[in-house]
Amino acid sequence: MSQDLREMFKNSDTEIDQSMKDGHEQRFMKRMEMELPVAKGPSFPWFKIAASLIILIGLGTYVFMNWNNPEPIKTTIVDKNKPVPEDKGISLGDLSPDLKKVEDYYLVSINLELSQLEISDRNKTLIDSFMERLEELNLEYKKLNTELNEIGPNDQTITALIKNLQLRLQLLHKLRDKLKELQSRGMGADNDNLITSV
Repeated sequence: MSQDLREMFKNSDTEIDQSMKDGHEQRFMKRMEMELPVAKGPSFPWFKIAASLIILIGLGTYVFMNWNNPEPIKTTIVDKNKPVPEDKGISLGDLSPDLKKVEDYYLVSINLELSQLEISDRNKTLIDSFMERLEELNLEYKKLNTELNEIGPNDQTITALIKNLQLRLQLLHKLRDKLKELQSRGMGADNDNLITSV
């Protein structure tokens, strides 16, 4: 049943008038406007320009932010109210209440002497030389404390720990006396003699 229209027109004996009547196009356009009115856009062309610019700026910002965005930084939340327990082992103060008092006395005295030091350009070299010696005693104290934890408490280690604390305090007293002597004499050639007597 389906036939090709082109074939039908070719085979047809009658001639079809392919011309249109006059005014057909105007009538068609008028009817089309009535049925499908043309929607007019905004009368100002700058609306189109502004909309285009907004879209371009938005796209540019999006691309720029994603292009230059570094890898996220992993954060770790630390609770300051719950300190992490340190595994220090035993110390001199853990052995007995009397040894705790002795250790506390010397540590407080050492910290007090250190806090009262007044460092200036005139006495810096003297203080530095004493601090080097004090650091050596601190390292020795840590080694003795490690020995106390590894071997266990014994008289020799306990005596060496107390002697170390005494030496540190004596060293700071000696430094205090040298600084007083330095202040009373004034800075002079005797400064080298004070440093060498450490």
